[in-house]
Parts: sequence; structure tokens; C-alpha cells
Amino acid sequence: MNTLIFRTFAPFLTALMLLFSIFVLLRGHNEPGGGFIGGLIGASAFAIYGIAFGVQAVRRALWFHPMSIAGCGLLISTLSGFVSAPLGLPFMTGVWIYPTLFGVEVPLATVVSFDIGVYLVVVGTFTSIALALEERDDA
Repeated sequence: MNTLIFRTFAPFLTALMLLFSIFVLLRGHNEPGGGFIGGLIGASAFAIYGIAFGVQAVRRALWFHPMSIAGCGLLISTLSGFVSAPLGLPFMTGVWIYPTLFGVEVPLATVVSFDIGVYLVVVGTFTSIALALEERDDA
């Protein structure tokens, strides 16, 4: 599927899908969505870009190896679970803080950092799988 229309439209579709995946990630705390489905949308965006331009183009577009992204996400998720331990709470208990930025109270939670970690794990893992499958098709 290497048509001119697809190659022209793929960068716009990829950018739109990545923005939507971040929207779904951030919306998922209070409404349907979250890190897993947002990560699937993000990985699908990289897969579409890979179909249009090849695996090497996706590898150049990503700053890090996809499995490094997944490892970073796993670290973030695990660390967000350990934040509750010094407070005497069970592992993975949500902890909220309320810093004030420019006079506005901003609630921050370990739930959000856990979702970001899941997002990175899913994006890294599924992008790595998609690139491996696309490389196999190219050979």
C-alpha cells in the first residue's frame, strides 16, 4: 500500500492519531479511556506511518528504541505504586497532592503517573511488534 495519496495523508493522520491518543490518555482518569487504549491508538499511528514510509522512517522519527520506551513506562508505573509506601498505605494506593501554580490549585495524582506509564508500555511494546512484523514483510 504505497500509493501517493496514502503517503501524502499518512503524516497528517499520524499526528492526529498521536494527539488523540494523548487526549484519551488524559481523559481516562474521569471518563472512559486511559493509558491502555491511548497507547493502542498511539502505536497504531506509528504502524500507519511505517506502512506508508517504511520501518526505517519510523525508527528515525522515534528518538528512542520502542522497547526502551516500554521499559521507561514500566519504571514509571512501578514507581508510582511505591509512592504510597512511605505514607503507610498499601502498594498502588492513589496519592494526591495539590500544588499551587500561578495562584491555581492543581491536583496531581499517582493515578495519572501510573496511566502515563501504562501508555508508554503499550506504545513501546506494540510499536516494537508492528515494526518487527513490517520488517519481516519487507524481507
